[in-house]
Parts: sequence; structure tokens; C-alpha cells
Amino acid sequence: METHTAKRVAKTRLTLTKRAVDTLEPAGTPWIAWDDKLTGFGVRIQPSGVKSFIVNYRAGEGGRKAPNKRVVLGRHGKIAPDQARRLARKVLGKVADGDDPAGNRAEARAMPTLGDAFEDYMAVNPNRSRRTNGLYRYEAKRYLGDWLSRPLDAIARRDVETRFNRITEDHGWSPANRAMSLLRSVYRRPCVDLDGLRNPVDLWLAGGGKFHRKVRRKISTPAEVLPCWRAGIEAEVNNPAIRDALWFGLYTGMRRDEVLTLRWERVDMAAMTFRVEETKTGAPLELPVTRQLSAILERRRVESEGLPDNVRAWVFSSLTSASGHVEDPHHLYGRITRTGGARFWFHGFRNCFITVAERELMLPQSLTKRLVNHVRPNDVTEGYAADWTVGQLCEPAQQIADRIDVLMEGDVRSRETAA
Repeated sequence: METHTAKRVAKTRLTLTKRAVDTLEPAGTPWIAWDDKLTGFGVRIQPSGVKSFIVNYRAGEGGRKAPNKRVVLGRHGKIAPDQARRLARKVLGKVADGDDPAGNRAEARAMPTLGDAFEDYMAVNPNRSRRTNGLYRYEAKRYLGDWLSRPLDAIARRDVETRFNRITEDHGWSPANRAMSLLRSVYRRPCVDLDGLRNPVDLWLAGGGKFHRKVRRKISTPAEVLPCWRAGIEAEVNNPAIRDALWFGLYTGMRRDEVLTLRWERVDMAAMTFRVEETKTGAPLELPVTRQLSAILERRRVESEGLPDNVRAWVFSSLTSASGHVEDPHHLYGRITRTGGARFWFHGFRNCFITVAERELMLPQSLTKRLVNHVRPNDVTEGYAADWTVGQLCEPAQQIADRIDVLMEGDVRSRETAA
């Protein structure tokens, strides 16, 4: 069978059989090969190689002056050329009776809402972790919730710009970047499926809009901030479960959600270990229980007695949250900062833990990364070594926790000495 190119087919028609359509090659721009047996019936070949059967017609009176309309019948491979030709004849028959199939389709196809598109976006990737799905839903509701009922074509470039600036002012540069990045991703599929729909985030960027440059927050030394954070937490955090969750994060360097979603079934006080299944890296985390953590867990165990089963299952339980466990206590961060005198955020605990381990105690970096479940570099030499066992982690974990205690007390001791 002869292979047809865009230039050759433009001059000649051919009978659209399966074998003929299979040989049609993509070009740099979309092109159409027309059937030589049925006028208006053809196959459109995209540069990507996707081939779709179409039928063209002119609706209404006016002959060649009538507007040209097009109906997509289906993709080659999903429907055969003979089946597509039969569908084309039906469409042309309706046109002959005065109908306008393309116009009817446009009217019947309602523009989906942002909420519909978001659910479609969530459904097409089943491999995301539960934690990531939860984060996307949280951010969609928090930052874009009032838009979820809007049709996709009702959100404009100016809306994106205004919302981006407002999120930045109210919540900071990082949430603003994440919200607009999520919105941009949600629009990508509908913009492919719906003719004429434009991605408002892309339009904003094309018009000069810019995401914020990523800046890592830096902290002072642990000796400077830990006494301040301790003073702020002790003065401003009245809820015992929230306070213990903060201390747990400090003594482990764990991420916020890894701490807050810890369940009792993962705690083994006999072996003095605990295990976190849902982690950012996807690798379960098993760690030793230090003396400081043992005291926290004992307090939580006592205070959880008598709570409903669904609440008591969480180490840091909460009767007021829908999940049954303590949620992100971000509303306290500003108060802790003002009272303590040093900027506070949960991830700062992780920074302090790593700094104490590597710079105060000079522990091996590979050990620190194992303790905090950090993604390790592609270091060939490190790859030869066996992984750290929980038993090997016990002593260094205790050293870090003890050093943190000393650093938190340091400023207090210095003031007492001066007095």
C-alpha cells in the first residue's frame, strides 16, 4: 500500500479503509484526508499521530455561503472507517432534513464547573498517596472553594491575578504558588477536550504574571530559637494534645502530618519503638522511643482514657476535629512567635533537629537522614553500607533529645546566673 503524505492527499482523495488510514502519516500541522466516496467525510491527522474521523457540512440555506460545520465522529482505532462512514451518512441525512448536529451538540454539552474538573483531575491519577490527595482537597477548598461551582469559562485571567495576590497577602508566597499551580493542572485536561477553552493561569503568565520565587526560610541557631519557642509554647498553647504534638515534633524532627496522624496501633512501648506508615517519601518510618517521647506518650495514654474509640485511636486525639486527631495548629504560630520573640513554624522543629544532630553532635549525615526519613542523595559509597537499624538509632536519638533539652534551658540558666 502506498504511504500518503499531507501534500499528496491534499491533491487527491482516497477511499478511507482501515489499511489506507493506517498508512496516513502526521505532518507538522493537522491535516485532513477526505473520502472519495462520501463528500464531507474525512479523517483528521494530528501532529501527534492521533487520527479522528470527521464529517463537514454547511448548515441552513445559502449553499456555499452557509457556515461550515464539523462533527467529530470518533478516533481511529476506537471506531472502524466503515462504522465512521455510516455515522457520517446519518449526520448528513439529518442535515438534509434541516437539522444542525454540530449546533445541537454545542448546546447540549454544558461547560463543566471547576469542581467537576477538579474531581476528574483527582480521579485520573490513582497512584497519588492518600496524603497528597488530602492536601490537594484541602488546598482546593481553602483557596479556591468559592470557585468550585463556577463554569470553567467563567474564571478569567484577572480573577487568577486577584486571587493570587490575595492568597499571598493572607497566607504567604508558598500557598499562593501551590494554589495557582493546582488550578493550572486542573484546567489542562478540559482545555484539551473543550474547543475554545483557555487556561486562565496560562493566560495570566502570558500576560506578565509570575509565581513567587521559592525562598527557603532560614532560622537562627537552635541555641537562640529553642528557648524562645519553649516560652511561646508554654504561654500560648493551652490544649495539652496540641502542646504534646509540638514537643513530639521537636524531639523527632518528623513532619507535621506524620506527627499529627500517629496512631496508637503503631506504638510499641514494650519494644520502645513507633512506626509511621504514611510518609512523604513513601517509605515507612520506624524510630526508637526516647525518654522524652516516653513521657509524652504516657501523658497522651492517660488523657485518652474514656474518649470514644474513633478518637482514642489517635495519639494526639481531638474531640473537636472531624478527623478525630489534632489538625494543623497554624492559628497558634503567630502567637507563639510574638510571645517567644522568634519566628515559629512547625517545620522549624525539623530544621533544629537536623542542625543539633549534624552540627552540635557531629553525627553522620546518613544517620540523620534515616532518623528524619529524608530522601537520600544518589551516593554510591553510601549505597554500599547497610541501612541503620532501630537499635543503632537508640543512642543517637537520645543524644539529640538530651541536647535539645539543654539548649531549651540554656537561656533560662543564663538569666538565672546573671540574677
